[in-house]
Formats: sequence, structure tokens, C-alpha cells
Amino acid sequence: MKVLTFVLFAVFAFVSCTQKNPKPAIKTATFHKLVDGKQVDLFTLKNKNGLEMAITNYGGRIVSLMVPDKSGKMEDVVLGYDSIEGYLNAAEQYFGASIGRYGNRIAKGTFTLDNVKYNLAVNNTPNSLHGGVKGFSAKVWTAVQKGKNELELKLVSPDMEEGYPGELKVTVNYKLTDANEVAITYRAETNKPTVLNLTNHSYFNLHGAGNGDILDHEVFLNADKYTPVDSVLIPTGKIESVIGTPFDFTTPATVGSRINEKNEQLTFGLGYDHNFVLNKTDVKVVSLAASVYDPQSGRFMEVFTNEPGIQFYCGNFLKGKEIGKQHKPYNFRSALCLETQHFPNSPNQPDFPSVVLRPGEVYNSVCTYKFSVK
Repeated sequence: MKVLTFVLFAVFAFVSCTQKNPKPAIKTATFHKLVDGKQVDLFTLKNKNGLEMAITNYGGRIVSLMVPDKSGKMEDVVLGYDSIEGYLNAAEQYFGASIGRYGNRIAKGTFTLDNVKYNLAVNNTPNSLHGGVKGFSAKVWTAVQKGKNELELKLVSPDMEEGYPGELKVTVNYKLTDANEVAITYRAETNKPTVLNLTNHSYFNLHGAGNGDILDHEVFLNADKYTPVDSVLIPTGKIESVIGTPFDFTTPATVGSRINEKNEQLTFGLGYDHNFVLNKTDVKVVSLAASVYDPQSGRFMEVFTNEPGIQFYCGNFLKGKEIGKQHKPYNFRSALCLETQHFPNSPNQPDFPSVVLRPGEVYNSVCTYKFSVK
């Protein structure tokens, strides 16, 4: 009976949260600007439970995401800025962004496909990161809002943009479902063989953006293995077991419980900044990849994907210099990212799952962040 009472209370709090919570302190007008001759705007999605998400077509970014805690209090749980100027001038380029053409790193900014060598921008010395100097996170997408809870973004990336072959047509669909899911689907087609790895780079803090660190967040990763990296965060090519290491999140553990242990991999990443190999019986099926629980607020986030990997990153390069929404600084380890993906540097690792997309094929990737309380 006590369990039933708790569940009913949690559900009631989650559904009725709008009765006592403020709106996000972001004005649409602060995103109304021409960038590269194209119109940037802010789009708001809402579901029937009162959850609210703001997205800008500059970089296809999630700007804010209002989620209730166990008492129904709303907080914005993603890091970002109050205006387009914040994103245009930020040292941290990827808050909330749609990443492409290639999420994560490609070693030395080069790869070979069908016996042709391609050279990319080295923007994360000595590697290429997140699509290069001006990847999809810095593009103005064409946006079409489809009702109050869905937004479609489209982009055409020309042949050899940032060094990548093929004209690529990309669609990203954001939907805020009545099951309290942020459902993101990616679709792409090319006219030449290319490599592709799209993801979302939202920084989450379930206390609320700018409200302390995430060391007390309890993380579960549905991954028995991970890909260790070298000193510049490129996978070595090995796939190793997490058992008996600080990378074992097969049983939920707090971020801070082992992050400062003496471990070469943690030293390389300044903490967790690694790709985990998801436990999957069918690579095409959308399944649970990870979860995060904040015992303070009761917020619980689950991550579902059809991708083979997930990058777990803990804001190790945030230094407090970025002043975000509501003038709050984003300090060291004040957020975590769970980026669904193919593995880093896959174009140079033939034993990793292929990231090659050819003409006539359709790229399809799914990432869903589902929110509840417990």
C-alpha cells in the first residue's frame, strides 16, 4: 500500500507540475537574428504534462528543457545561454547542439574511404572533432514546427564541406512526447560514399543548469565493455571489459565515487570522457543505453538508442568561465553528456562498426531521453 501511495504521488506531481512552476527565463526575441544570411529563431515544444523544451535552429540546439522534480518543481536541466549571442561568442561550442558530420574525434583529421584519402580540419589538436571548424553545430538549419510538440530541422551539406565527401541531406526531428520523452531521430542520404556519425551534445544537470556539480548523480550504463583511449582521446582499437575498473556502471554508481581514482584512462580524459560499447543483441533495435538519477531532486532520465555506443562525458573541460542562463557559471563537472553514437575514429578502425554511408542507403539514428521521478 505504501508503494502504491508513493507511485500515485509521484505521478500526480509529475503531471500537475505546471500549476506552481515558472516559465523558462528565455525570450524568443533574443534568438531572432540573421546568421550567415539566414534567419535564426527559437521554437518552443510542449507536452500535455507541462514539460517544455526550447530549440534554436542555430546548430539544432536544445536551449532549455523544463523538467519537474519529485515535488513538482520545474528546473531547466540543460546547460546553454539566454540568447543567440551567447552561442555565437562561446568558447564552449557544443551546448545542446546537433553534431555532424562526425560526432567525436577522427585521428589526425584524416581517413581513407574506397582508397581515397580525405583530409579534415584539425580543430582539436592533433585531431578533428565534431565535424570540424564549422560543423553542423554552427549551421543555420531550416526549421518547420509541426504542432505544439514537434520540430523538424533540415540541412544540406555540400560535397567536400569540411573535407567530407558527398552532398549530404540531413533531417533531424525533435518530438516532446506525452510520455515525457525527448525523442530525436536523424535521417540522412548522400550522393557519394561518405562517413557519418550524428549525435546530440546536450549537457545535463538534473539539479538544474548551473546548480552545482553532478558528482552525486547515479549513473547506469548498459555496457560491459568500453573503448580505451590514448593520451589525445583517440581509441586504441581495443575493446576492454569494464569489470573491476572505475568504468563499471553496470550497477548504478555515483559519478564522483571513482572519478578521481588513480587510473591512466581517467588521467587522459580528466575524468570520464569515453565511449562505452552497449550491450545489444540486435543493432537495429532501440534499447536502453543508460540512466541517470538525481537523489536530491528525484529526477530520473533514461537514454534509449539504436546506436552501438554512447559517449559518457562529465564536463571535465568546463572551467567556470562560461556564464550561462540566469547568469550562472558553468563550473568543472557541472554537467554530464550521454551522446549516442558509433565509436570515435571508426573510419580508421576497420574492426569497429562501420560508419560508411553510400548512395541509395538511408542513415537512421534514434536517441530518446525519457524523464520521470522516483
